[in-house]
Amino acid sequence: MDLIPALERARAAEKEQALFYRSLAAQAEDRGDAALSERFNDLHADEQHHVSRLTARLLELGADLADIADLTTEPVSMDAWSPAAQAREEAEVLRYEGLLQAHMDDDTRALLTEIVDTERHHAAELGGKWTTA
Repeated sequence: MDLIPALERARAAEKEQALFYRSLAAQAEDRGDAALSERFNDLHADEQHHVSRLTARLLELGADLADIADLTTEPVSMDAWSPAAQAREEAEVLRYEGLLQAHMDDDTRALLTEIVDTERHHAAELGGKWTTA
């Protein structure tokens, strides 16, 4: 496995995941459900933090960053958010578990281990704010 492209794919997937939760947070706000909006905002914050951490690591590795500014994600209705989020979180766990099978430097391994731990929390609870600044 070529590490840089794999990290770039993970970075793009994290951006899509952040957009997914940002959309859900806005929908919850529109419904007047502050608690659910906060839940989605917490998940969004974790996913955005992963984007930032992966971006920094790629730059440290000397990568030319792919442009992910125009990425989008399929919207999901509030009635279907839970199974959609569950499937997405489980896919993220599998992605990082697969990445961790490859040979890589210790710093990248530590980062990916931290991210997969957070994604496991997300999959288990569909809640966020597992990362610290």
